[in-house]
This record gives sequence, structure tokens and C-alpha cells, in this order.
Amino acid sequence: MHPLPSHESLVAELRELRRRGLPGLRHCTRDALRQAAVAAGLCAGPEDEQTGIEELLGAAVRRLAGGRPVRDDDSSDPLARAAAHSFGIFPARRGVPGTDRRKAAAAVYGVTTERFRKSQEHDVIAELAAAVLTVARRTPGRAAEVVREPGADPAAPAVPAVRTVPAVARPARPGAGITVRVGPIEDVRDVDILVSSENTYLEMSKTFRPTVSGALRRAAALRDAQGEIVDDVLSRELGVWLRTHGRTGMPVRPGTVVATSSGALAAQGVRRIHHAAIATPVGDGDRYHVSPAVLGEAVRRSFELARHESEFLSLPMSSICFPLLGSGRGGLPVETVARRLLDAVREELRRDPSWSVLLVTPEESHARLLTAASSGP
Repeated sequence: MHPLPSHESLVAELRELRRRGLPGLRHCTRDALRQAAVAAGLCAGPEDEQTGIEELLGAAVRRLAGGRPVRDDDSSDPLARAAAHSFGIFPARRGVPGTDRRKAAAAVYGVTTERFRKSQEHDVIAELAAAVLTVARRTPGRAAEVVREPGADPAAPAVPAVRTVPAVARPARPGAGITVRVGPIEDVRDVDILVSSENTYLEMSKTFRPTVSGALRRAAALRDAQGEIVDDVLSRELGVWLRTHGRTGMPVRPGTVVATSSGALAAQGVRRIHHAAIATPVGDGDRYHVSPAVLGEAVRRSFELARHESEFLSLPMSSICFPLLGSGRGGLPVETVARRLLDAVREELRRDPSWSVLLVTPEESHARLLTAASSGP
């Protein structure tokens, strides 16, 4: 099994390659791209290196498009389309100059080339790098990482580290677009937006803590071949938002929702993470206060932000996942959270029934409470 390069090294090489274009690949630094292509089984040496790297990038772009061929129309994901334009992946576009490739990529999002260069292009390159790693990591023949549950029989077969989230309950109401599932939120797949509960300083929980914030921070982080974090994506992007809005070290209003990219969770079909500031630190910060009323505000603002991002970023988003906000260290009773959360979600679905909503909890007893609350008046 060949080692994989770091995400950071891939991003650096992809930035240079975007400027030069595929015909200039031989003149670019390409150690990380070569390493990933070898790991993916697409090249074996210098003779087929350029072809292998190009095939790797094509596979990564298809990965961004959900495994389907990329078309330059609304049937394909805009992120995949922008990546295909940026690197000349589309047929007959390989030798297009860099300025024209950037212009075509910017047109996908309906923004100027300068705006695209400063904003969306960073996301396109970062997501493409993550997709490259996913393609290389999932090559047949690579060893699968396994884990054992605490207390499990050592002689029993180990289970895959990535677990399927089982559905345990029916939709809350026929046609309501609400589903309840049992499982960790970081294992959710193919849902556009995951919502994380945060404190009002938008400082995420530590990665080792058993909280929604900590779990998503851990799962979204980009790691090197040794498993060490090389980019703490969610915390880093929240820090950028705080600096940009002049709120570093200062609280935001309870109910504020801030969006970041999904980091490594993009490989699971997750597009965005919404960070809902609902918990106000109390005393020396070892306890939190959550007002039940702020849950409805957080749900409303998350949907509002989702609609804005769907239009501004040209992302066809239609699904969102909420945990039981405020029921952990926030201290709210699960029954209260279930009722408030469902009321707010139903209100949003009455405004726009095109959305599907997933409510997720690791506890079966909490899932039963959600299901029971859904059948109430």
C-alpha cells in the first residue's frame, strides 16, 4: 500500500497547475500528485506519470459530480463544473489559457473572475484535493482501516471505521420531509448541510470531546498519511469569519448561524456545515445556558442561510440535518428540544416543502421521543 500525500501539498501543487494548465504539467512541482497517482494505481513511473495524473484529476472531478460524467450544464454539480473548467478537464479545453479557464469557472457561479479568484476558487481547489485523496484511498487493494467497539470480543471480526447510519424511524409525517435516524452525526452521508451547535463565541469543542461540535470538527479535519491533522478546516474557517466580522474573542448574538465548508466530510456527500451559536457560557465557562426560544431562531436562520447559499454559490442544496441542539452540555430536556425543533422545522417546511430534513441522535430512546413528538398536535 503506497502512502498518500498531505492535503496541503496537493492544494499547493494544484494551485500551480491551475495557472499553467495540463500541458504545462511537466514544468510544475508534482511530487504530491505523482504520489497520489501511484497510490491510485494510475501510473508506475516517469513514462506514464503525466497520463496518470491527468486520469487522477478526471476521476477526482467525477467524484465531485457524484461519480457521474461532468456536463457543462445544470445537470452537473457546479463545484465539479468549476473544477473541470479550472483545469481544462472538459473535452477540447485542455489547452485553453489560464485566464479563459478561470473566466469559464467564474461563470458557473455567476461572479466576476476577480471575485472567483478570491473566493470560490479556493474552495474548488481544496475540494478537488480532497477528492484526489478519496480516489487514491479507495483504490481496490488498499488496506481498509478497522476499529473495534469498546469491550468487543478480540476474536470477533473488526468492523469498518466508517459505519452506515441505520434508519430507525418512519418520516415524522407523511409528506412532511422529516426523517429521524439513530447514529453519530459525523457518519451521515449524502445530506447537503449538517448543523453543529456552538457556543456564542463560535469556539468549537475540542476534537477529543464527545460533543456534536467536537465530532464534526474531528471528522471534517484533513489528515496526512499518518492520520495527523494538517488542516483543522471548520475551526480555521470560523476563525476567518470572526476576524472578518470583528468578533474575535467576543460573543455573537444567540441564534446566529455561520456557514463553513465541510472539509473531509465532502467525501460523504456533505456540502456545508452550519454552526448555530446557541449556548451562552455561564460563570467560568464550565457550564452553558441555552434558551429554548433560541432553537427556533437557529432553525430559521439556518434555512435562511441555506437558501442564500444555494442561490449565491449556485449549489443545488435541498437537505439539512439537525442534531438535538442544546440537549447535551446545554442542559435542555430532550422532550423540550424535540418539541421546539420539530415546531420550527415544520414552520420552515410549510414555507418551502421542497426541503428534506434529517433529525439525528445517537440514542434510540431520544429517537423514540422525536418520533412521539412528531405525532403530536
